[in-house]
Amino acid sequence: MKAFTFVRRRPFTSLALIMGLASGSAAALQMAGFDIVSRTEIDSVLKSSSVVLASLGVEVPSDLDSAKIMTELSKLSGSAHESDSHERNSEEKDHHEADHKEDSEHSEGHHAEHKIVVTHPQVIDITLEQPYVCQIHSRRHIEVCALEKGYLQEILVKEGQRVKKGDLLFKILPTLYQARLDAEMAEAKLAELEFNYTKTLADKNVVSQNEVMLLEAKLAKARANAQMAKAELDFTNIVAPFDGIVDRLHEQLGSLISEGDMLTTLSDNSVMWVYFNVPEAAYLDYMETIDKKNEEERIELVLANGKKFQQPGKIGAIEAKFNNQTGNIPFRADFPNPDGILRHGQTGTIMISKVHKDAIVIPQRATFEILDKRYVFVVDEENVVHQRLIKVEHEKDDIFIVASGITSMDKIVLDGVRDMNEGKKIEFEVAKPEQVLAHQKFHAE
Repeated sequence: MKAFTFVRRRPFTSLALIMGLASGSAAALQMAGFDIVSRTEIDSVLKSSSVVLASLGVEVPSDLDSAKIMTELSKLSGSAHESDSHERNSEEKDHHEADHKEDSEHSEGHHAEHKIVVTHPQVIDITLEQPYVCQIHSRRHIEVCALEKGYLQEILVKEGQRVKKGDLLFKILPTLYQARLDAEMAEAKLAELEFNYTKTLADKNVVSQNEVMLLEAKLAKARANAQMAKAELDFTNIVAPFDGIVDRLHEQLGSLISEGDMLTTLSDNSVMWVYFNVPEAAYLDYMETIDKKNEEERIELVLANGKKFQQPGKIGAIEAKFNNQTGNIPFRADFPNPDGILRHGQTGTIMISKVHKDAIVIPQRATFEILDKRYVFVVDEENVVHQRLIKVEHEKDDIFIVASGITSMDKIVLDGVRDMNEGKKIEFEVAKPEQVLAHQKFHAE
């Protein structure tokens, strides 16, 4: 309920509350040393308030006067002062402990930041791996289609079956084509009889040689028509053109087949062609070494389950042009597939691995970056720090392979890089590079 609504509805109650509050406030002010009203005046106001409250049915203590109110206020004031003092002492204690802890941590941190570790770049042979997403294709993957129309009379294979070259796969009802072949064979036989009879007459000078030549041409035409009819009949028998695996069957027994309808697909998975896209820079690096024998270069295939395919591969072909939109050029790697594990349409990752001889290797955390350039702090013979630009050739795990800028004889700051400045003279500990590279956990700052 709002204050003004309460006053309008309960005017006497509001008046009594105001008088009581005024009396208590006056008593509190007098106790605090502000002599605004006398105790007699306060007692008079309290008496009037008690009368009003009694008329409203509110019980009021008969011994309520200014002296009792001041006594209760003094008790409250003392309790509040004691609580405030206790709380202030507790805060001062907590603040003192926090300052002590902060000073301790600062002292420890100040001591730690003076522990500077220096190491040497290490020269080792390191294997670099470059991954490429790839798609796996069969060396030969064709659509097996009907060459003639008719009813599908026989299906002689099952889905997923391995077949040999020349095996009969499908047979289309040959009735019409057989009849056509019989008719053409009869025509050829008749033409042959006519030719032989006319040639006998020509030998006896009964007919001219022109008649013989005409009938000879007629015989050749009839024989050609017979061969065409036989070829059409043979088209009703669909055979495997090479060894492979039959895919899904697209037509069922008894279906009416039109010329060109696909019946299934056939895949030769003896060798798999794996295609992947290579950026232009990597292509140029590969072409620079293509004429050199790099027996330590390995091409491996990582399958979708994360396991490596057992057979190694080799680069089989590079396409003729780059894709102008992506800047890549497709490569093809060939993998033998004796166990038939790989199938047409799979995906994976090509890993091209090669050994980098005598590579200069440093931990990444020993470097720092300014405007896309990498730097290290090198310590000279007088233990003075100098900033030096380096060129990173490759990155692997937590290390950098450096192309230029430092040598294996240089001393570089490993821990404490953030505290270094150009020309600063330092005291340091030396860590062996073998141990440093064996316990890498952090990247560059």
